[in-house]
Amino acid sequence: MNAPINIARRQLLGAVVASAATMVVAPLRATPRPIVVLSSHPDEVVSRFQAAFEQTYPEIRLLVLRQKSADALPYLREPEQNGVDVYWAASPRTFVTLAKEGALRKLDIERTGLPNRLGSTALGDPDGYYVATEMAGYGFALNAHALRQRQLPAPIHRADLADPRFAGQIALPSPSKVEFAPPIVEIVLQAHGWDPGWALWSEIAGNATLFDRGADIVSVGVASGQYAVRATIDFFAASALANGAAIEFHYPPQNGVNPAHIAITANARNPQGALTFAEFVLSMTGQKILAQPDIGKLPVRPAVYRDLPYAQFDPFAAAAHWDFVYDADAARPRMALTTAIFEQFLTAAHDDLAALWARVHRGEAAGKPVAAAHGWLSLPPISESDAANTMLRQVFRSRLQSQCGASVAREEANWRATSERNRREAKAVLDRVGA
Repeated sequence: MNAPINIARRQLLGAVVASAATMVVAPLRATPRPIVVLSSHPDEVVSRFQAAFEQTYPEIRLLVLRQKSADALPYLREPEQNGVDVYWAASPRTFVTLAKEGALRKLDIERTGLPNRLGSTALGDPDGYYVATEMAGYGFALNAHALRQRQLPAPIHRADLADPRFAGQIALPSPSKVEFAPPIVEIVLQAHGWDPGWALWSEIAGNATLFDRGADIVSVGVASGQYAVRATIDFFAASALANGAAIEFHYPPQNGVNPAHIAITANARNPQGALTFAEFVLSMTGQKILAQPDIGKLPVRPAVYRDLPYAQFDPFAAAAHWDFVYDADAARPRMALTTAIFEQFLTAAHDDLAALWARVHRGEAAGKPVAAAHGWLSLPPISESDAANTMLRQVFRSRLQSQCGASVAREEANWRATSERNRREAKAVLDRVGA
């Protein structure tokens, strides 16, 4: 008798356990897995998207992790990519690297109404592993009152900043210290060519104060009138304007944009949810959030600009008249190199450089023969052909990954010494002609 009873009990217990398992599992299956998004966007941008997305998709939970662009690559190289489904950031180099490493899956996303390029800049990966969601543009934050007070014209082109009248009136981000600044260097080099571009940068730097900070010089230095002009990126100016700063922002005609991208990780645990979020960011709703004045990003969907209830710079309309020269794909292999050149050529002995340019400008105003001094100060420490060396570029690209070696230090020392020699030659000319 005992055996049948025990069997019956086991059968009953099994039925109860199975029933309980069904009761527990069913609700879990009804609750979709959260979408894990890794982003470098500011909290105010992320929180606004999170609220709008969850309002549109109340059944889906969005979990956003914030990580600086410089830290995202090692984070996504960890096992299972740390559970991240979506990477969304303004770091084109990171997306290129992740795609090459097989760390992204192709985006099966509808591209109708989304251009592939703006001028020379690609708005996504030609192989389909990531797509641009918004752009940041480069230009001038201006204090109109300070310009009028000092009888200075509002600059239109970057070359206008080389005017001697702007000496001491310009705040310039140092490209080796400020993350958004290296493309500004490249925009000028691509627009004017290697030697003329560096000559222009030398003269602008001679007029400027170099800073290692990003946004606050817009909201403090320019708004207060300490500086009349600040070379910056548009969303910093938008943030300052939203907080009541008395500034204006102008885009110069020869320009470029820096896109932010979105991608789905290769190890995404919720690929369908990740796709839903990417589609939301690229939808009219998501794009209009990015265009809001206090966020100040440039949407990648041209139709958005026609529907905005407020004035917004339209880069797609501007491209019909302006030259968007910046090619990020061409700049990327040498950007670490040009950033290092700027540092040794123009930043390392900036006070000396500025003093010599002031003497050149005074000599030119007095009609003295200072053209040779002008030439020495304009001469970059490395030729374009030498800068095109693939191995040299790779050495400096490795520097971005904190793999600085003796070869980097040796090259930088050579550039610094060459720049010092050129300044001595310029000074000898100025001394000789009494300028």
